[in-house]
Amino acid sequence: MALIHNFTIKHGEVTYRSKYLKGDTYNTNMQANRIVVSEMGTMAYPDPSKNLFSKVITFLNHTVPDFTDNCGGNIIQYGNDYYATSETNYIRKIDPVTLETQDKVDYQKYIAVNLVTSHPHYDKEGNTYNMGTSIADKGKTKYMIFKVPAAGKGGSEGSPALKNVETICTVPCRSLLTPSYYHSFGITENYLVFIEQPLKLDILKMATAYLRGVNWASCLKFHPEDDTLIHLIDRKTKKEVAIKYYTGAMVVYHHINAFEEDGHVVFDVIAYNDNSLYDMFYLNKLKEENRAATSKSFCKPKCKRFVLPLADKGEAGEDLVKLKSTTASAVKEKDGKILCQPEVLADGVELPRINYNYNGQKYRYVYLTVAEMVESTKIIKLDVQTKQQLEWTANNCFPSEPVFVPRPGATEEDDGVILTSVINSNPGESDFLLVLDGKSFKEVAKVYVGVELHIDMHGYFIAQND
Repeated sequence: MALIHNFTIKHGEVTYRSKYLKGDTYNTNMQANRIVVSEMGTMAYPDPSKNLFSKVITFLNHTVPDFTDNCGGNIIQYGNDYYATSETNYIRKIDPVTLETQDKVDYQKYIAVNLVTSHPHYDKEGNTYNMGTSIADKGKTKYMIFKVPAAGKGGSEGSPALKNVETICTVPCRSLLTPSYYHSFGITENYLVFIEQPLKLDILKMATAYLRGVNWASCLKFHPEDDTLIHLIDRKTKKEVAIKYYTGAMVVYHHINAFEEDGHVVFDVIAYNDNSLYDMFYLNKLKEENRAATSKSFCKPKCKRFVLPLADKGEAGEDLVKLKSTTASAVKEKDGKILCQPEVLADGVELPRINYNYNGQKYRYVYLTVAEMVESTKIIKLDVQTKQQLEWTANNCFPSEPVFVPRPGATEEDDGVILTSVINSNPGESDFLLVLDGKSFKEVAKVYVGVELHIDMHGYFIAQND
């Protein structure tokens, strides 16, 4: 079940609160006193106390999947509202202070998408940009990038901002029944970056998953024989640029940042050679005693920089990247396509966060966890220009994703603090909220909470005007 928590920091005092997201999934499972709603990694079966007719109806419902509303992936903002989200068509409105579960929202009431990322982008006007997949709609499967206007733009007070959603563009899927899985995308002042990777969702397998007794994750398959397509969409024309960019097979969950420089679009991502990371999160793997040996079985991530030239004038075999600050290349091939090879900025890192004021702009610093195993024992500050790293670690402590909060009025990129919740397994010691200085990466404070924290994936900082 999804557990959401918050730290409220006000006038030097810190309050911790956590609650289960009490959506339909939570309520149904609690009433049955067992897991009866299918999730990404678990295919559940009906409550055995129900009659045969109920079981048949449940089977029919699962043949055409209706996804869970167990939204444990991230917190996103649309207008003035905050939602818990995963990657299905359902999100759950929450009160960010009390954490009370509120309305259940179905994206499909507003835009024809079956799957939606949990990593949107926000501009300085308060608009939100996100993307989703529309599966076999009118015989076509496509990726849709959309914009949700800021609060007060074209809507009435109290109405969901999603009512005013605008489709920015659509990108056709290269395969009708096997769309690419993606977790995030990139954005610059003038462009959107979408990676169509060869980690694909098999729709036919998903439609029959319940019949075969397998989970949704088993319907994802990595195709190492396929290339990775890189789509660049012009935000002004709302169309994909004519140049065709591609690279070798890889798996990307998290984009870090993207920006434009001297006729190029530069974007940084965390990339894997395959999708073996998924296997690490199954209970049988997590329970194995020799965790260090087990961790060697999954492909370690790399922080990679790609560069896309905005002009393709040049001879076949020519590297079109003219930036001296990177070793990334983009070679024009005989058929006119551009083969992109990345520069590796760092090894074994994940869950990247930046000073979001620099999102879509040239930047220098990214904050990450060190991904040696499923649980992280370190967080680092990486300088993407010099590749120098600063780190924080402590014995028997496991930090979550580091969240950068800029100091009000700051003029330097790393002027602020890093917030991360830390699970502390030292005997007699409590879990804590860690505060680090953004520049030096030294401890500013530890706030011990006196309760058990849980490993979380993503956090969202909300500034209070008072």
